[in-house]
Amino acid sequence: MSSYIDIIKICKHCGCTFNAKSTITKYCSHKCASKAYKRNKRKIKIESSNKDVLNKLISTELPILQHREYFTVSKAAILLGVSRATMYRYLAANIIKSLVIQGKTFVRKQDIDVLFDNAGPYQIKAKHDENSTEEYYTIHEIKEKYNVKERWIYNVVNRKKVPKIFYRGKNLYSKKHVDKAFSDKIADATITEWYSVEEIQERFNMTATAVYSFVYENRIPKKKDGKKVYYSKDHVDIAKGIKVAEEPQYYTTPEAMEKYNLTRDALYHYVKYHNIPKIKEGKCIKISMVHLDELFNKSIKL
Repeated sequence: MSSYIDIIKICKHCGCTFNAKSTITKYCSHKCASKAYKRNKRKIKIESSNKDVLNKLISTELPILQHREYFTVSKAAILLGVSRATMYRYLAANIIKSLVIQGKTFVRKQDIDVLFDNAGPYQIKAKHDENSTEEYYTIHEIKEKYNVKERWIYNVVNRKKVPKIFYRGKNLYSKKHVDKAFSDKIADATITEWYSVEEIQERFNMTATAVYSFVYENRIPKKKDGKKVYYSKDHVDIAKGIKVAEEPQYYTTPEAMEKYNLTRDALYHYVKYHNIPKIKEGKCIKISMVHLDELFNKSIKL
């Protein structure tokens, strides 16, 4: 089944903008996808080669280095069994002392040994108890609550960088962040009546294709129950012209500031960042009451 989605995205290989038909599309063409695949394979081969070279250097040079007192950065990295870049990070963070002479950096073996002399006791990673896991979902719980496939869950939690913990052999995901990431899957609580696709077809004498096109073009709110999709009855009737839409209500800026204890700048930030509808009457900015209340009610729940 073809998608009705049309999203403007940036190709991760060439950087050009393109119209994607899926939220997970990364590349603008098969050519860019192939080039990106080859680039990633090349990167893996280079990293593997560098690792093999490092291991070989460690095995051949380590016996010699153990009897020296001063090292270049490269040799010190071999002694510690880390990469040269990692060694430079240690020096930059002043974890290991170094001396620069005419552009050449030297490390003293004694300063490396001091790190272990002053090292504290080994800290065992704290285990998560039963109470601490109450704020987390299992994959099965997310699947049941939002009625989505596991593949889609993994895609969303990785893309949204949802915090997770590892407990008893399973990954658990933060409830707060999961609910926020899947918020568009929750039906609007203010909508109580719904049409199924079949009911819209029968009432308005439309084909299934026409229904999907109609609800997409008019941005009709929907909810999903299993494999069945339902659309807001009021919104469909209003879009069809058989019902008059209620006059939207608005807060003035001072009213919204007072109700939610916000500064003007903070209020305008929320309005802009969350795309809350607003109108301008003369010099007065008015903000959609329904959308602003919905935003802060969700924030309070989270």
